[in-house]
Amino acid sequence: MKSHLRTENCKTISGVLKPVVDLNKCEGKGPCIEVCPYQVFEMKPISDEKHAQLNFIGKLKTVFHGREKAFVIYPEQCRSCGLCVTACPEKAIQLQKFRP
Repeated sequence: MKSHLRTENCKTISGVLKPVVDLNKCEGKGPCIEVCPYQVFEMKPISDEKHAQLNFIGKLKTVFHGREKAFVIYPEQCRSCGLCVTACPEKAIQLQKFRP
């Protein structure tokens, strides 16, 4: 089922909560991108600077998965449905209060 068909799960107005990705846990598999009805995420290569900040396990995961991670590109579009949280097999995503 395509994510745009699941918008009935997103009843909150945007700008209340936003997803935050723990880059140490993210393996770049992309289910968060697939389930998000509002295209909040994007898969892209991790910068050298962000890679240097990862712990040992985070660096290993990054190397084995092509140095790509899920990044929150449009946090203001999040409607707090939590589909990304439940879809992430690494439990790398949490919803936190939105602060522009």
